[in-house]
Amino acid sequence: MKLGRAALGLLLLAPLVVRAVEPISLGLALAGVLTGYIYPRLFCLFTECCGQKPSLSREALQKDLDSKLFGQHLAKKIILNAVSGFINNPKPKKPLTLSLHGWTGTGKNFVSKIIAENIYEGGLNSDYVHLFVATLHFPHASNITLYKDQLQLWIRGNVSACSRSIFIFDEMDKMHAGLIDAIKPFLDYYDLVDGVSYQKAIFIFLSNAGAERITDVALDFWRSGKQREEIKLKDIEHALSVSVFNNKNSGFWHSSLIDRNLIDYFVPFLPLEYKHLKMCIRVEMQSRGYEIDEDIISRVAEEMTFFPKEERVFSDKGCKTVFTKLDYYYDD
Repeated sequence: MKLGRAALGLLLLAPLVVRAVEPISLGLALAGVLTGYIYPRLFCLFTECCGQKPSLSREALQKDLDSKLFGQHLAKKIILNAVSGFINNPKPKKPLTLSLHGWTGTGKNFVSKIIAENIYEGGLNSDYVHLFVATLHFPHASNITLYKDQLQLWIRGNVSACSRSIFIFDEMDKMHAGLIDAIKPFLDYYDLVDGVSYQKAIFIFLSNAGAERITDVALDFWRSGKQREEIKLKDIEHALSVSVFNNKNSGFWHSSLIDRNLIDYFVPFLPLEYKHLKMCIRVEMQSRGYEIDEDIISRVAEEMTFFPKEERVFSDKGCKTVFTKLDYYYDD
């Protein structure tokens, strides 16, 4: 603030001192003020800049998680503490690395979107948020060496341009084994890698791998008459990491990222129940401006399929398809 006032004062006084100062010297001084202080701040008023938000609002992130993510008490707590703590730490020792696991429709992609939106105004569309989809960007196993080189170059280039870059890897369960190990040096405890610091970057991995183990735990609690909110991270995390590490159909199969403990958090997303589907439908109705109709909410939720077949406890598609089913009832 003081520097801003000094800069403004220099601009106002310029006509008075112009005779006493060499024109070139004055021009350089003003240029220094403009480019070093005023211009970057004016520029960032009209376009998105790297690290535009110097800190993250824990309250805003919590509000988004509470109002948009349902049935995921473990994920909410981990994401809130991990992301807010990391962003507000001026000197992290390594990048934040999150691995999100669970069935389709449980909220993994949605959480990635929430994180991105709380760090950058553009969210997933920000120039500093990069999404990789395994089947789209790395389709051929025969090109794995090329993919490794391209991936390293892409990450190095983008972190060089913006230290607070976010990288999201979707469909990790479909990624070719060994490919993700190419980014291991960027996730480790190094101050610099080839002159570049990755310590403020964020890496998020999304995968269905380990979902069976998560479901087993959730089902055991349900059959024992316990509330799902009683499930603790310690009940799942270790078994989840081992399951993912040994899953031959996962991009993390025998990965050095797990072996070297470079994944900060394995975040389990529990399978969703009937009541959670109704919450998703209700929020979608509100977002479309519809009047809440509990009869339609119940009818949409009842159209979903559930498992196990006999007990019908969990939705097999989570909330993923409830939005399209809602269209049926409001089709003009």
